[in-house]
Amino acid sequence: MNLCMVGYGTIAKAHTKAFRDEGVTLDTVVGRLPERSAAFAAEQGYARTTTDLAEALARPEIDLVAICSPSEAHAMQTEQALMADKHVLVEIPLAMSYTEGRLLAGLARERGRTLMVCHTHRYRSQTQEAKRRIVAGELTLHNIISRYVFFRRENRDLTGKARSWTDNLLWHHGNHATDLCLWLLGVTDIAGLSVTAQIALPDQKMASFLDLSLLVRTPMDQLVSVNMSYNSHISLYDYLLIGREESLVLPGQGPDPVNGVAAQDHDFLTAVRTGSEPAISAESVLPALWVLQQAQDQYDIFLQHHPGAAHPIAP
Repeated sequence: MNLCMVGYGTIAKAHTKAFRDEGVTLDTVVGRLPERSAAFAAEQGYARTTTDLAEALARPEIDLVAICSPSEAHAMQTEQALMADKHVLVEIPLAMSYTEGRLLAGLARERGRTLMVCHTHRYRSQTQEAKRRIVAGELTLHNIISRYVFFRRENRDLTGKARSWTDNLLWHHGNHATDLCLWLLGVTDIAGLSVTAQIALPDQKMASFLDLSLLVRTPMDQLVSVNMSYNSHISLYDYLLIGREESLVLPGQGPDPVNGVAAQDHDFLTAVRTGSEPAISAESVLPALWVLQQAQDQYDIFLQHHPGAAHPIAP
């Protein structure tokens, strides 16, 4: 199978290694800047580069498309790839609206193509064990408290490299935390969910919000709180699972015996080869997108009453 990689950042490099190790042919890199696309292709061993996604998708040799571009481009590029009858692995978030996510899930079904979303954090070994215990009835959850905070007051990726686009705390990192909490609780649809959101005013320098808190109530009266910041000088990422039988803390980062990207990409290829349901389908991430949409809608209404407002604490 032949791969088209969209993007040339840090996560694209990780996916490239995983696909190479699986025997996938590295065919094309699609990137915004010709020089950086060419440099990435030469370094990683891709045969060709282009800045035109449509040009790459027109090649019948391409079987797979991995989308590792800026978050706001994911939905449009995923739609393009599916319409070209390619199988798609898209980095989180699938889309930056619930409506777009739902339409993409339907489009993949309609076209008979595999669409898998990179919620790599589901693959952590301790998270997998907690999920096993919950499903087995060994741990009954009342509450999950998530902390996901680190320092990002500039446009940089997880390695500190400068990037040309601004990350979105709600739709990117908030998606990681929200999805993981709902997945652990076994939430598969939006019926009966309620959401309360508090999102800070846009930072004066970044022109986007850097702090938020989400509270979700499930039909089983379980609570989820997601607390996030790009302002924290201390990096913390964990999940406190409060259960009837016991409580435990799951780390969201740090050393882990499982290579989440490799395991995830293997599952994607298995779904493509066998025609089976992908491990993380577009449908499975829709509840998290719906929660984020409620938060975004509440924030948009708040901003309508505070036009042009910015955070009062200056950078």
